[in-house]
Amino acid sequence: MLLEEEEIHLIIMDIMMPKMDGIKATFKIRENKNIPIIILSAKSEDTDKILGLNIGADDYITKPFNPMELVARVRSQLRRYINLGNYKNSEDKIVVRGLVLDKSSKAVQVEGKDVRVTPIEYKILELLMENRGRVFSIEQIYERVWQEPSYNAENTVAVHIRRIREKIEINTKDPKYLKVVWGIGYKIEK
Repeated sequence: MLLEEEEIHLIIMDIMMPKMDGIKATFKIRENKNIPIIILSAKSEDTDKILGLNIGADDYITKPFNPMELVARVRSQLRRYINLGNYKNSEDKIVVRGLVLDKSSKAVQVEGKDVRVTPIEYKILELLMENRGRVFSIEQIYERVWQEPSYNAENTVAVHIRRIREKIEINTKDPKYLKVVWGIGYKIEK
């Protein structure tokens, strides 16, 4: 079964499928997996929706549907799964609420969306995420990331921090992840 071989974070399931219908498949998946399942079906009767939700689906969307609504529901389920569910940090992944840093692929995701960062931005995020809650001064960040003494490093670090915030924060004036501790330095909020 593909679920045993691959790391799957969410399933969008149709009820009317060949071999095994979506209701039976959802029931079978729920025997040993707790990943989010969204049923997407042309069956719009209340009894169909109730049955789908009762056997273990996390959401039920009827066709025709608004693609933006489906995207919003997928993001909502992924956010809940990553923040509150059974999604575990592995040695290769650091997860801080909706912020995910994948050390094996050097990739960053925010709320399920890929975010492109430079190698320096990645190293800064990795340092702060591995030590979430700990405040690092500008000098400490510079010395650890660039691996050289921090002579006049303030502007260099500040520019990189600003760029990271623009990429990972919804509102840079009220950041959710990358916080400044005035007069001291920066940290990733727990």
